[in-house]
This record gives sequence, C-alpha cells and structure tokens, in this order.
Amino acid sequence: MLRVVLAEDAVLLRAGLAEILTRSGNQVVAAVGDADALARAVDEDRPDIVITDVRMPPGFHDEGLRAALALRTRHDRLPVLVLSQYVATAYATQLLSGDGAGGLGYLLKDRVGEVSEFLDALARVAAGQTVIDPEVIRVLLQQQPTNRPLARLTPREREVLALMAEGLNNQTIAQRLVITEASVVKHSSNIFMKLDLDPTEGNRRVLAVLAHLRENAGH
Repeated sequence: MLRVVLAEDAVLLRAGLAEILTRSGNQVVAAVGDADALARAVDEDRPDIVITDVRMPPGFHDEGLRAALALRTRHDRLPVLVLSQYVATAYATQLLSGDGAGGLGYLLKDRVGEVSEFLDALARVAAGQTVIDPEVIRVLLQQQPTNRPLARLTPREREVLALMAEGLNNQTIAQRLVITEASVVKHSSNIFMKLDLDPTEGNRRVLAVLAHLRENAGH
C-alpha cells in the first residue's frame, strides 16, 4: 500500500484517480486542487508518493510542476509522478534535470485510462525508477536531426532505445519486442557505443539516454 497525495484541479478526474488508487489497495491521504494545497498536504502527511497535474490554479501554467520540484528539494528523494494533458518535452526536461535521486515519472493523462499501465508506472516511480510516457519519447526521437549520432542506429536499435528511455528493463523490452533478452543486451551495447553513453544500469541509464535525446533535439 502506498500513501498518496493527489493534486488535480479537475474535480471529476481527481475523484476518478482517487477511486482507482483506493481500489488498487493504496491510501489517498489527501486529494487537493491547487499547488499551495499540494505543498501543505505533503508537509503535513509525508506521503510515499505525489501525483500532480502540471497545470494548476491560479495561473494554469506549470504551478503543479514547480510545486513538485520544490517539494523534492524539501523532502529528499520524494517520488513524484507528474501528469500532463499534452506532450510538453520542456516540462519533462525540467522535471528530469536534477540528479535523478528518488522516483520520477512523466505521463500523459490519456495513460490513466489504461489502468494497469498507470498503476505499473506508479509502483515503479514509488520504487525509485524513472518512467516517461512513450509518446514523449516518440516526440523526442522525432526531433533528432538526421546528421546526429542517432542516425547511426538501426531501426531495431531505435526501438530498444525508445523502450529503454521509458524506464523498462531488459527483460520487459525483450517481451515487448518479442526477442531474447540476450538480443536486448547486444542492441543496448551497440546503442551506448554509437551514442558514446555510459552503459550504466537502472535509473542512471534512463537519465543518460534522456539527456542525450534532450541535448540533441532539433528544437
């Protein structure tokens, strides 16, 4: 069971998320509608994880994201799962620009409709992993100029890279692509060699890949 603070200004979505979380055996210790209330709830309830919308009152810009970043500064390694209505790679970049300590997630709200995927992402973030929405990864990959190192990758290596950037481990990548885990390891090694990345495991590997995609984006 996870103790969750939920921040979402849309009343119906907030109620729906709370219902999903409760039915899956978690405890929603606070469900709030603005960034200030989010900060107070975390300070008072000390949850296991925060789920927050990016855009919240009063300005409906990035108040939820900024509140989450501030809370991670005050509460070391606080896992945060950020929800966004649209693909905004700048928000993902801002969220992931730190050292990666503690779980981090950036999902589109459409992903909540896939309850099992949403709950899997929640559990992985709570466990300290990095989880990025596949659509965000797709956009980042599309932004890559053709003359950059990414062009050296084969189509299969690009598929592996995309799943790696989502935070999936080798076993899950193998299952998704219907290949052996040994093949995933081979493709991963080629990717890191071609992109001159440190072939570290786990969260650091994800952050290294995301950093490469951000730095080499076309815009």
